[in-house]
Amino acid sequence: MEKILTSKSIGILSSALLVSGTSVAQYSPQQSFTGKTGKTLEESIPAKIEYNPKAVAGSPNVVWILIDDAGFGATTPFGGLIETPNIERLANNGLRFTNFHTTGISSPTRAALLTGRNHHSVHIGLLTPAVIDFPGYDTRMPFEKATVAEILRDNGYNTFALGKWHVAPVIDNGPAGPFNRWPTGRGFDNYFGFLPGATDQWHPELWEDQTKQPQTAGDKHLNELLADKAIKYIANQKSGNPEKPFFLYLATGATHSPHQVAREWIDKYKGKFDEGWDVYREKVIKRQKEMGIVPSNAVLPEHNTDVKPWKSLSSREQKAMVRFMETYAGFYSYTDYEIGRIVDYLDNIDLLDNTVFIVILGDNGASRGGGQTGNINPAINRLNKDEKIEAILQADNLGTDGTRMDYPVGWAQAANTPFRWYKASANSEGGTRNPVIIHYPNGIKDKGGIRHQYGHVIDILPTTLDILGIQPREVINGYRQQPIEGVSVAHSFEQPDAPSKHLVQYFEIASGRAIYYDGWKATAPHRQGNHPEKDVWELYNLKEDFNERINLVKKYPEKLKELQDVFDREAKKYNIYPLKDFSVARMPEGRTIYGNTPDITLYPGVDHLWGVNSPLYERKSFVVTAQTEIVTGKEAGVLFAIGGDQNGISLFIKDGKLHLAHKNKDVVNYIVATEEIPVGKVSFRFDYEFDGSSGGRERLFINDKEVGVRDFGVNDARITGASGFDGTDVGRDLNHPVSDKYASPFPFTGKIKNVKIHYTKLYNDDLPERI
Repeated sequence: MEKILTSKSIGILSSALLVSGTSVAQYSPQQSFTGKTGKTLEESIPAKIEYNPKAVAGSPNVVWILIDDAGFGATTPFGGLIETPNIERLANNGLRFTNFHTTGISSPTRAALLTGRNHHSVHIGLLTPAVIDFPGYDTRMPFEKATVAEILRDNGYNTFALGKWHVAPVIDNGPAGPFNRWPTGRGFDNYFGFLPGATDQWHPELWEDQTKQPQTAGDKHLNELLADKAIKYIANQKSGNPEKPFFLYLATGATHSPHQVAREWIDKYKGKFDEGWDVYREKVIKRQKEMGIVPSNAVLPEHNTDVKPWKSLSSREQKAMVRFMETYAGFYSYTDYEIGRIVDYLDNIDLLDNTVFIVILGDNGASRGGGQTGNINPAINRLNKDEKIEAILQADNLGTDGTRMDYPVGWAQAANTPFRWYKASANSEGGTRNPVIIHYPNGIKDKGGIRHQYGHVIDILPTTLDILGIQPREVINGYRQQPIEGVSVAHSFEQPDAPSKHLVQYFEIASGRAIYYDGWKATAPHRQGNHPEKDVWELYNLKEDFNERINLVKKYPEKLKELQDVFDREAKKYNIYPLKDFSVARMPEGRTIYGNTPDITLYPGVDHLWGVNSPLYERKSFVVTAQTEIVTGKEAGVLFAIGGDQNGISLFIKDGKLHLAHKNKDVVNYIVATEEIPVGKVSFRFDYEFDGSSGGRERLFINDKEVGVRDFGVNDARITGASGFDGTDVGRDLNHPVSDKYASPFPFTGKIKNVKIHYTKLYNDDLPERI
């Protein structure tokens, strides 16, 4: 019997479930029909019921742009030397905010930005691979804390997301989902981009909505693909409903490593950085003072302890280091060019004046990922210092898909001018201070104005809602909403000297802590592996010492105690505890969609698996078994392949024999089976036995009979391809072939039932190369 719920009973049920912590759809009686219903159409009078929300007429469009891994002093709008004319155009016709902050690292900043809540409050206290089962770190953003897209769609907007997501649990990032924490599950009508923290710029791992896209040929840069799709989304939306506003969120892959861009953009900076990173800092702070970005009496802080003075480098070292900054600058300028295409398109169709642009120049400070001498690719990175310098000078492939470039710490320090330290240093301004531009011709009169009010990335959402005049509903998608934690800075649009409304803000990433409280800041830098209680606190008065040069902890111990108490209060309020550091990023459950399962089954026809969708192989012992049907004995092709660029493994059949190819540093070693391939149902097995230190043994089996064996040393143990887009294949070997005995893709001509991977022993993983 169908159970009918009255509005009264539904209200009682909803209240009971909400009290119990269970969210349910918020039922409400259907809107009253005001027409007349007769037996025939002639006897009836229609009356329209509005089922979809409508935006207020004339509501502006909104575009958020988030640049990745960008330092405060990198680009021209804020005194830097990297030319970004399109971003500068927005700044010159809008407002520059110089005192905005991020969380200090990728996933947390994005979660805070999208929800207007602190990152631990929305369960993303660290990078998504560093998942651990505590409320602040389980990487599952609560639906009770709606995203900007969910709020705006609920108010009549179309919503589009492009580029980097990085806020879904890693284990959900595969083709089977679940998809409720993908962009399309968190309020976006359409999505085009990549889910993890980074991707190759020439061969990006892309999804559209929930569908994996074919791997690109490398003839188009990711920036171009994103701009093309953004323009397409806008064109289709406005052609379909020109009165309906849109929200577009573009999170570029740039300028995160790999720093990849066409040679023409690199060449624009030839010779521009020959004076080195120390002179760069001096030039930039001078420009920043002249522009009013920093106080006129600002002083550069001392060198970060891990940065060598430029003059201490040899001339060969200097020439090599310059090449990194030329590449990075070209990468950033090209990103600006593609952003300009979107701006120009809106201008061309007369929508620019009624579009709110909010550009956040970095999800954290500049990255120190390149170490002392930068990263090019694994082959060059592993050379000793002198050999590496010569290889960098001779390299003719900078910016191409043959590189995984990341500049050295000296340039990261320079890009963060006038602050100390880097990305992931949540306790420092260098890790967290990222400038913001707001451009809205119809709503901002002070063109080119500068604002110094304190702000945080959680303030972007309430500022946007303030501009639009939107008050979020109490219930969105059936979930009763919890308060937004940021505050609007829109009051400063008409009042340049208005006081800051954001008076308290905590920072915490991997146990590095800080607390801002009305101009004072206490910080606790953390060294990985140390107990947090051993961290030494520092104290700064940012009103007089904006870039943290003068530690006042000995002078004002009572002020430090006051701020420590504030941090503890905020920590308990927002799920910061328990403190943890990057050691959890080694846990396999955060590195791949397969979590820590010991058994994986792959089927013929599966997409090329790479990034978080590929099983892990390095520093592990495992067994790969391909179940097949051999009809003629003449079948040939690849059964299973991993990698291919410089390193990789391929299990294949050729000339009636089973082969195992293991490529390491472009040298391929083979095992060829001692017996012919039988017909019928045949099991082909490969055992990879790694002892964790000195090397191991590879063994081949046909129907559980050993048919080949090879020992290898620890220096020949590498499996994963050097290129980020070389992953796992079943029944073929895409991209770079592992073996020179066949041409890619060398598809298997027989029948594969499945390929199973079984892990027999796990060793500690190295930290991810890029965070």
